[in-house]
Parts: sequence; C-alpha cells; structure tokens
Amino acid sequence: MQEIEKALEFIIEIEKLKDVQRKTRPVGLKRYENSAEHSWHVCLCALILKDYSNDPLNIDRVIKMLLIHDLGEIDAGDTIIYSSETGEKKAKEKQGLQRLASLLPGNMNIELVNLWEEFESGETADARFAKAIDRIPPLLHNIYGGGHSWKQYGITKEQVFSLNARIGMGSEVLWSEIRSKLEGAVKDGILK
Repeated sequence: MQEIEKALEFIIEIEKLKDVQRKTRPVGLKRYENSAEHSWHVCLCALILKDYSNDPLNIDRVIKMLLIHDLGEIDAGDTIIYSSETGEKKAKEKQGLQRLASLLPGNMNIELVNLWEEFESGETADARFAKAIDRIPPLLHNIYGGGHSWKQYGITKEQVFSLNARIGMGSEVLWSEIRSKLEGAVKDGILK
C-alpha cells in the first residue's frame, strides 16, 4: 500500500503543471495555455500525425515522452523556446524532473528520467518525432493567432525558421507543410 501512496503523492504533485503558464494562447482564446494543456495537446497531435514520421516509431513511447517532457517546468517555469534552449534552463528542468521522479515508488522513477533524457537528446526516432510534434501547436497558435507571442517577444522569422527546421528531423512532410504556413505568415505580415 505504501507504493500506491507514493504514486498518489506524485499524481498530486504533478497537478502543479496546470498552473505553469506558457507563452502562447490557444487558437481563438484570449487566455494563455498552461503546460498541462500543452502536454495533452501534443499527445493527441502525435496520435493523429504518427503516420507522417520519417522513421518507424513506437507511439506509446512517443506519448510517454510528450506527457513527461515538461514536468520539470513545475520547478523551472516556462520560458519561450527561442530563449530557453540553454544549459542552465535544461539543468533546472532536469532537477525538477528528478525531484518529481523521486516521489515515485520502486523503479518507476528510472523510466521517467530515462524517457525525459531520451526526449532531450533527440537521438532516437521516437525522440526526434516527439520533439517535432512538440513544436507544432505553438506555431499554429501564432499562425492562427496573429503572431501574438512572436510580436510580444520580438521573435524574428529567422529565429522561427531556424529553430523549427528541426521538425524535419522527425517528419520532413510535416516540416514542409508547417514551413509553407510560416511562409504564408510572413507574406501576411504576421511574422517579420
């Protein structure tokens, strides 16, 4: 029974992800998305778009990665991706994830940390696809939301195209489609 109690403690603690505000607004809404909503959304995106992966993948592992990839933000907070790819930020996220994982019973923590590290390294087909999918909703939020966070944070088209080109590492077909939408955003003056 102590194992169940520890698992429940973890489940209660990760509720805090619902209070981590992100830097984009869901399409059609005035409020900002929270990180738990983002995790749910990218998991559904992965299910819907899995057939567009460059490589065969294990969708269960991809979904696990996407469910846990932002848990470290409970302690580290969210930062716009164009300035968050730093060693310091990633170290804070990893410490936060390790703290959360330490709440889990038995060896459950090992799987959680290993999946997070695999996602972060982006070296396996599953991780490359998960990282590609993680980028799609924020781009769609901006494309269909007047470029709200791009404008607020002074993000340039060069930054957007450069950072998000990695979508092609997980799915060349998805990157081609997203790149076309981004080019449309440039043409429409949404992205400068």
